[in-house]
Amino acid sequence: MTPNKLKKGDVIGVIAPSNFIKEDDLEYINASIALMEASGFRVKFGRHVFENTLKYGTSPQKRAEDINNMFADKEVKAIMCVKGGEDSNTTFDYIDFNMIRNNPKIICGFSDNTSILNVIHSKTGLVTFHGPTFKSLTSWDTGYAYEQFIKTLVNGNKELGGHDDEYTAIHSGQAEGELIGGNLSLFTKLVCGKYAVDVTNKILFLEELGFESSPEMVNSNIYYLKQNGIFDKISGLWIGNYEHPSNITIEEIIQNAIDRDIKFPIIKSDNFGHIDKKIVIPIGTKAKIDTEDKIKIELVEPCVD
Repeated sequence: MTPNKLKKGDVIGVIAPSNFIKEDDLEYINASIALMEASGFRVKFGRHVFENTLKYGTSPQKRAEDINNMFADKEVKAIMCVKGGEDSNTTFDYIDFNMIRNNPKIICGFSDNTSILNVIHSKTGLVTFHGPTFKSLTSWDTGYAYEQFIKTLVNGNKELGGHDDEYTAIHSGQAEGELIGGNLSLFTKLVCGKYAVDVTNKILFLEELGFESSPEMVNSNIYYLKQNGIFDKISGLWIGNYEHPSNITIEEIIQNAIDRDIKFPIIKSDNFGHIDKKIVIPIGTKAKIDTEDKIKIELVEPCVD
């Protein structure tokens, strides 16, 4: 189920499922409001985005209420998560998935929002978007993330990234499947239990925040995926950004963990993750990998109508 693309005059709803808006966020939040208004959009904030009633944000029920209200609001045509955080998974029990299924629209974010994006797609079939948060539209050094947001969600372009983005083949081959994934630490929580997502025959994309995630932590999470059979089910693997002071790479860690078991292509690019270059990746849209091509991954169907 693909949502409608954005057009000038549309309202973008902003929610905070991961972390509330703090005073030191306001410079970038206000800059993002100005940017989107200059682009012809209107911005509407959820009722609870500034609340800090628990001293680490507001309750999961209230954060889920903002999610539900934005999907139910006929005026809102797309939803952006305002920033990352730690615990968006706590909202799951309070999200009205049936209502979302009946009111499909764009929802976009990254980092901790990985949880929300994958579970909404899993429960409803709606294509969701791993891409910039509202704050990150203006909090990085360039306009790359904003340009990718417009290219994909307004213009409907199927190209994943820019012409100058570099792709490396880690393990050769071809694959096709729906895209699924996001932040490694968050995706690890979605491989079993009540809200487990199905990875069968899908292309898994993974990135990790380097300064907060040691190589040992990354290794532990990769092994957790391995121990739960994830690498026996996927059709391909796409690795994004991970920069750690040790200079140990995420592709090294993955190869050390699963090298003997690799039966699928693996590619690497530095155009998604906790970095300036942040493309929009549609979760639930079919893509194909071909390690022989210069641009080694591409969509094979539209992600917006």
